[in-house]
Amino acid sequence: MRIALATSSFSPWVGGVEEHVRNVARELGQRGHDVVVWTVARDGRYGVRSVEGIEVRDLPAPLPARSPSALLRFAASAPSAAAAWLRAADDFRPELIHVHCYGPNGSYARFVSHRRRIPLVVTSHGETIADDGGVFGASRFARASLEGALRDASAVTGCSHVVVRDLEARFALAPGVGAVVPNGIDLTEPAGSLPDGLPRRYVAAVGRLVPVKGFDLLLRAFANAELPEDVGLVIGGDGWDSRWAALRAEAERLGIGERLVMPGQLDRPQVVALLRSAAAVAISSRFESFGITALEAWRAGTPLVAAARGGLPEFITDGVDGLLCDPEDSAAFGAALRRVVVDAQFGRSLAAAGSERVRDFTWQHVADGYELSYAAALGRPAGAVQAVQNA
Repeated sequence: MRIALATSSFSPWVGGVEEHVRNVARELGQRGHDVVVWTVARDGRYGVRSVEGIEVRDLPAPLPARSPSALLRFAASAPSAAAAWLRAADDFRPELIHVHCYGPNGSYARFVSHRRRIPLVVTSHGETIADDGGVFGASRFARASLEGALRDASAVTGCSHVVVRDLEARFALAPGVGAVVPNGIDLTEPAGSLPDGLPRRYVAAVGRLVPVKGFDLLLRAFANAELPEDVGLVIGGDGWDSRWAALRAEAERLGIGERLVMPGQLDRPQVVALLRSAAAVAISSRFESFGITALEAWRAGTPLVAAARGGLPEFITDGVDGLLCDPEDSAAFGAALRRVVVDAQFGRSLAAAGSERVRDFTWQHVADGYELSYAAALGRPAGAVQAVQNA
């Protein structure tokens, strides 16, 4: 197949959707598909580049806004942006367009789908729920565009059932249309060097320093855990300086300031190393559409304590391959942390079960799921792909 992956963001930017699309593009390419990535140019400038042998087109994607000046800017820039997207389609001639993480990329991909009569596949990564800016609530255009794309799409997928249900409940996706294709992970991703200044033993957490990730809740749980004094807390990730300072201040208030290490943004090899060397991995998010850090903890062979919210309970079995807790119940979450760190045998049993479970979440499995959606979108028999799914 000739597949255009239209994503809201892509390498060199770092994040869940960027990693997802990069790995999906590579896996589909290895299966013999012709794949191109279309992504939103953050500087508004058209460009063509290559990432891991995959062609990437950075495409301008201006959207209308409410103020008169913004509308004038949009009116001036939209025709050339639309022409750039159509040129990308004419150059590659895709058989289908697959939108990942609906945003400006989705609006322009839908336009191309209409103009060039190319089937559209839409995948939500939870952007309708976990968006800090609340775009789909604030922008009528964004909401109408997404609802229209869901009507037009030949196939719709989400990374979890909770994401698909949100599309049905709030964005008029017809019940039974959306399929779940979970996230994946590279089981052989190499480890790098550990950040400097880590304690000998520590609980690890990674993610953007934003409220939805619940790192403030993790601080309270850690303070309640009554862990041995040599066990620290390491939170890896970047964010606004004000957020970093607020977490630091909260740690001091809770009396755990000297035990908190915040090394900042980590590259992929450092994340692998950090989780592999941890005594436990904690996910204290107020909401997770899926929760790829859980897969990373399982791959690392490290005990997992995760929030019983969002997509996490859909694939974590409480007491078997992880512990699930309400992240706002600091006493319960802290007790769970203490149990997996202090009871080494129990922690090892969770880690061993996770190491087995993670084998169900490879990028090969993800590509299998998408190929089924592509076959449905193009009216082709699933054939051998269905056999793989049933195996």
